[in-house]
Amino acid sequence: MPNVPIRVKIAAWTLPPLDPGCILGPVKKPLIIVESPTKARTIKKFLPARYVVKASVGHVRDLPKSTLGVDVDHDFAPRYLTIKGKGDVIKELKSAVKGASEVYLATDPDREGEAIAWHLAELLKLPDPKRIELHEITKEAAMAAIKAPHSIDMDRVNAQQARRILDRLVGYKISPLLWAKVRGGLSAGRVQSVAVKLIVDREREIAAFVPREYWSVTATLVSGKAPELPFPADLVAHKGEKLEVTNQKQADEILAALQGAAFSVAGIKKREVRRNAPAPFTTSTLQQEASRKLRMRVRRAMQVAQALYEGVDLGGSEGTAGLITYMRTDSTRISDQAREAAKEFITQTYGAEFHGGGRVHKMKEGAQDAHEAIRPTSV
Repeated sequence: MPNVPIRVKIAAWTLPPLDPGCILGPVKKPLIIVESPTKARTIKKFLPARYVVKASVGHVRDLPKSTLGVDVDHDFAPRYLTIKGKGDVIKELKSAVKGASEVYLATDPDREGEAIAWHLAELLKLPDPKRIELHEITKEAAMAAIKAPHSIDMDRVNAQQARRILDRLVGYKISPLLWAKVRGGLSAGRVQSVAVKLIVDREREIAAFVPREYWSVTATLVSGKAPELPFPADLVAHKGEKLEVTNQKQADEILAALQGAAFSVAGIKKREVRRNAPAPFTTSTLQQEASRKLRMRVRRAMQVAQALYEGVDLGGSEGTAGLITYMRTDSTRISDQAREAAKEFITQTYGAEFHGGGRVHKMKEGAQDAHEAIRPTSV
């Protein structure tokens, strides 16, 4: 059978006009920028998938290394440069910002972190950066912070800039003097220089001290009822007046007078001593306890604290979580939420009579209360 061509008529049809809101393309997601890659990994694990988390890996801009970088003739204006070696990180952040619906700056909640947030906003040309503070690296704290963003605190930024400029002025002006007068390679710092002066002043006081001779008289006594338990008794007064023994002759006379004497207990004072729980940790008390109990140097203690704050992989269903609140603080304040959680735990575990009502520690004068004390993030 021969091939016969077949003609088919197709009716023309048109698509409805496209809704601009339905145009296909990459979906923009909220971007969160933190300082540490460890913190970024921790946050990424518990936040919803719609959030993108990137790390700045510390500072992105600083004063130049080769010059002073501070214009002392024009209100000490600093000159900032991009830190060498940060090119790839900055390129990645700029790319992430282009694809972000909004940008949250979640650097550390202190002056240094605030300055890093400001430098990021300047470098990445963010028109409306949202500043959030994570005082603890947990899902609850992160979601609460995202719901209540605020603008960058320029008072904190300026505090950090003042400290950085002072570091530079002291270091670059005094260090050359040390090289010329003491030894090459030494460096002067904003804090160390003052500390050295305090030490020198105290050393001069010690050198100027005029020693005075003094003697102490101690008797070792035993009770007739318990001769196996001797105890020391110091001579502190004679006929109700404080006694100071200033030479050996006076000490020998006292010893001669006391030889063969009978001693009696004039009185016994009994009192109940109540020992309260110590105040919650501040940075300095944390470092002191780490040194006293664990023999840790300050640097090591802060490294461990930083790791506990940024997140530890607990394995299993718990995953990665921050275990302590922010570790740079001099406040002994505990949040109401943490206080109630501790109270509930103690009540359920030991009984209501053991929680003690929740003691509030008095703050030291001049203490910075921006962050609460260092505590576990969860009971």
